[in-house]
Amino acid sequence: MSFANLGLVLIGKQGAGKGTQGAELSKHYDIPHISTGEMFRELVRLESPTGKELKQYIAKGELIPDETVIKAVKERLSFPDCAHGFILDGFPRTITQAEALSDLGTPSKLDLVINLEIPTRLVLQRLTRRRVCSNCGANYSLDSPPKVPWICDVCNGKVTKRVDDTEQVIQKRLHLYEDQTRPLLQWYKTRGLLVDIDASRDSNEVTRQIVNAIDQKLKDKKDSKVSNNYEDDIS
Repeated sequence: MSFANLGLVLIGKQGAGKGTQGAELSKHYDIPHISTGEMFRELVRLESPTGKELKQYIAKGELIPDETVIKAVKERLSFPDCAHGFILDGFPRTITQAEALSDLGTPSKLDLVINLEIPTRLVLQRLTRRRVCSNCGANYSLDSPPKVPWICDVCNGKVTKRVDDTEQVIQKRLHLYEDQTRPLLQWYKTRGLLVDIDASRDSNEVTRQIVNAIDQKLKDKKDSKVSNNYEDDIS
């Protein structure tokens, strides 16, 4: 299924299922799912001007400044596959980045921000059982392992536990996330773009909730356009 000009942002704690839902929504609406990490790696591989900037910061292990992150997003959204929409995962993280996204002038404007809500106890349970391909980054878990024990189904890379997937480190990341994201969620809420989704449910049910919210937004968008055209015709 494909819809023209659909812009989405996925927000949620680590372990909320942003990657899983992004992949499902990408297939459903035929628009690219763009995670920040994958975007950085792609631009570095392409050796674009922004990619070369990113490479310098990554090589030094330094925090990538907002200005460079925003340039990277603008460049990625200019790719042909984004002509009819996008799903951003990991951006924006701050109000400054959110303001920049609204000013990018991309073909697809932002329609909805999906906030995947999940209790901290469930995040801890998911992440401490998570396993990741060391090559392509595909996610698995002790409950949903690869077909061949600890060999990635996608690229045959080695599947391991991330060194930072310990309860102490996860708790620290969650505290930082809450402090950083709370004002961003409020910023989007006041603009009527935020939709809260219960991400603790079964993955398929979460996808259904998100699709329903998106389809309603698209319907409202279409109805508004028709109404505006009608008013223009009779004026």
